[in-house]
Amino acid sequence: MSKYTESIGEKLNNLLEKTYDAEKGYKKAAENTDHNTLKPYFSKRSEERNNFGRELKAEILQFGEEPEKGGSIMGSAHRAWMDTKAFFSGEDAESMLEESIRGEKAAVNEYEEVLKDKLLPPSTASLLNEQMNSIKSDLKTIQFLEDIS
Repeated sequence: MSKYTESIGEKLNNLLEKTYDAEKGYKKAAENTDHNTLKPYFSKRSEERNNFGRELKAEILQFGEEPEKGGSIMGSAHRAWMDTKAFFSGEDAESMLEESIRGEKAAVNEYEEVLKDKLLPPSTASLLNEQMNSIKSDLKTIQFLEDIS
């Protein structure tokens, strides 16, 4: 079994860190709303990101690298911002959806950047494509929810 290059290991750990951030962000969004449709939707997205994190962690371990253990400082700051925004906006569903759209677009861009690396093992590229496609589908759903809310 070959190891990742240092660059690939770093990129995947960065993606894992952002996945932890997304998981916590969606959990925070679920806590900040009483909206009948959004609360379970955000909870489900949090669970999905938890699964993504476990899959990424297993893939990183499989290639002999040490996975990140938590989220980023920026993610913590963003969640604090979400709490503040929810407080002042009266837990406005639209503002939480806007934040979700912004986050999902950023995630897709990050996945696309990592997938440009031609040295990615096929199993890693396949996993990343599967997760990115799920995020793209979620993005369409969020945009639809924003339109009807």
